[in-house]
Amino acid sequence: MAEMKTAAYICTGCGIGDKLDAAQLAKVAKREGKMALVREHPFLCSDEGVATIRADIQGEEAVTHVMLAACSRRMKAEAFHFPEVAVARANLREGVLWIVAEGPAHDEVRQEMADDYVRMGCAELKKLKVPGGNPNRADSRRLLVVGGGISGLTAALEAAEAGYDVLLVEREAALGGWAARLWKRTPSREPYGEPVDTGVDALIERVAANPRIEVMLQARIAETAGAPGRFKVRIERGDGGTSEETVGAIVQASGFTAYDIAKLPDLGGGANPHVVDQAGLEALARAAAAAGGGPIRRADGKAVKNVVFIQCAGQRDGSGKHLPYCSGHCCGTSIKQAMYFKDADPEVGAMVLYTDLRTPGMGEDFYRSAQHKGVTFTKSQASAVEAVGDGARVRFRDLILDEEVAAEADLVVLATGQVANAGVELDEWTAAVTAAEKGEAAAVEKKVTLSKMSVLNLRYRQGPDLPQLKHGFADSHFICFPYETRRTGIYAAGPTRRPMDIAQAQEDATGAAMKAIQAIENAALGRGAHPRSGDLSYPIVRLEGCTQCKRCTVECPFGAIDEDERRFPVFNESRCRRCGTCMGACPVRVISFENYSVDSVGAQIKSVDMPDEFSEKPRILILACENDAYPALDMAALQRRTVSAFVRVIPVRCLGSVNTIWITDALNGGWDGLMMLGCKKGDDYQCHFVKGSEMAHYRMSKVGDTLTQLGLETERVVSHEVAITDVERLPRLINDYVAQINAIGMSPMKGFA
Repeated sequence: MAEMKTAAYICTGCGIGDKLDAAQLAKVAKREGKMALVREHPFLCSDEGVATIRADIQGEEAVTHVMLAACSRRMKAEAFHFPEVAVARANLREGVLWIVAEGPAHDEVRQEMADDYVRMGCAELKKLKVPGGNPNRADSRRLLVVGGGISGLTAALEAAEAGYDVLLVEREAALGGWAARLWKRTPSREPYGEPVDTGVDALIERVAANPRIEVMLQARIAETAGAPGRFKVRIERGDGGTSEETVGAIVQASGFTAYDIAKLPDLGGGANPHVVDQAGLEALARAAAAAGGGPIRRADGKAVKNVVFIQCAGQRDGSGKHLPYCSGHCCGTSIKQAMYFKDADPEVGAMVLYTDLRTPGMGEDFYRSAQHKGVTFTKSQASAVEAVGDGARVRFRDLILDEEVAAEADLVVLATGQVANAGVELDEWTAAVTAAEKGEAAAVEKKVTLSKMSVLNLRYRQGPDLPQLKHGFADSHFICFPYETRRTGIYAAGPTRRPMDIAQAQEDATGAAMKAIQAIENAALGRGAHPRSGDLSYPIVRLEGCTQCKRCTVECPFGAIDEDERRFPVFNESRCRRCGTCMGACPVRVISFENYSVDSVGAQIKSVDMPDEFSEKPRILILACENDAYPALDMAALQRRTVSAFVRVIPVRCLGSVNTIWITDALNGGWDGLMMLGCKKGDDYQCHFVKGSEMAHYRMSKVGDTLTQLGLETERVVSHEVAITDVERLPRLINDYVAQINAIGMSPMKGFA
């Protein structure tokens, strides 16, 4: 390994040299930062500036570590791409120049802020190494798609047409899923006037004809082990045989089940044979088409003369008895099905009872087309469906006329919702496993039953399937990273991820296939997956210092850490997202990354020039999530929103990576306040690493006792949820906190720092 040679480059462009003393910054880098080489440049990101840096790296200077004091680390990433050396960034433009108030009164504190950022950049740099990439690389470029419905077929085709081999596994005897049961589908493009062909037969033909796609029917996944690039999958076939397959990534497109109509007896579900769900009506429509295109008939053969559609049947339910969510496609589906009747016989009475009519993507064109055909739409609330003669009577409240009304019908169609086929709910699995280990016979039987229900049968310590969101849908970061789940290299697509129609499912499947391909390529190169895609670092643990507390294995959101026979942690680098949650969890600080560690952040915290307690210049440390809070600060700077010059910001990969030693070091070092800025946690989480903000909140809940023991006010450490869009709120939040610290007073620990 080459001897470390450090260099600092001070940019004076973008007005930095006009407002800051560049010579002073260079002196700080040389004398306090102990940089071996210091250069100033008027335009560091220019071709000339980049060439200067590259010449120092490749030439006689043989620089191995580069500190760039210029713009934010989020800017000019391509220009400042030097993968062969370690790089640290000091944010002088967005972090100081653009965000500190103008005027001579602020010149001194502005320069102090810039000096500190140079100190911090130099301190961080000397703790960094050049990552070598994951040593356990694997290069299987075959993609597994689980589920042969419209989502699975689309994902398989998109991956194959991108040049990747695909294995498509379907439990049923034929491909097509729910789409194959439809007579027609809602239109996906203008003029949105008529129901259209599903296209599923053509899609199946394309899959069958593609030489890159292998299809296994009547097959199930019996076991999935491994990691991106090297998943080992055991498949049980319908003939009783098994096969072992190696794949690089997995798309779970296991679809949905219609909400059980028998759970709606008040609307005639399961009680009246002339009350069907939307799937039941599709079967009747297909039967009519097969009989030559005559009128749609009920199961008893009687032609339907009056049909009533009841929307939101067992959906959008606030009582907790039925589905609380909207399934999205149902209004369009009922409009389509009402047209079935009108197209076959314009004299058929077709009424749609709705509370809100939603046709996403189609404007009102499809709805207007149905109106023109004579379909009646009534804003109402259905209360009951009663059997009358050989038909039914629907009772409802007309919400426009505000009166109780009844309508006679030969057939009633309930628009029930989509229930995801996401596999085993992990809390239920954990409870069954725990009870089975105690020898409870019923639990042993339940564990076997759950195993048969599993979609993927993962060999993960966390359970056999993807985690589920609050309504049973397969895990995905639905706001920032659709498709991506807490199991690296495994992607959810289609209605197993969220309710959707065919057009949305095909778009969803395409996105999932592309992300799976990205995971395959990253695994082959030893790089991290989303959201730090391309990161060559990976977790390193000093086992001689490990206390086997198991916190890292339990807290890892992605199942990337197992345990060996001695109960030491075993890191599966290909599953790792590089969030650092394990690093934040470790009480003895033996986990780190080459380019991000307890020491690299700790050195920055200790490097600032700490004013004494009589200076009236507080120092507030901000640990800001690099995914939301830090970008929000950059954008606030771009808008020239003012932030106090008394703060010092350190971006962290995730609040989950924050180790409590940083809090202790800051407080002992005389920092007057510490603010942590992370993403929203909870059911509607926005944390890119899912559990990071939640884990940080839990850890910080215990900091209050430490503060009390040190004789410090609990207000000196605060945590806030911040979205990337909080450009206006965030500066105000910071400035209010600085004012609060000023009111409390300087830290008494300054005298001991």
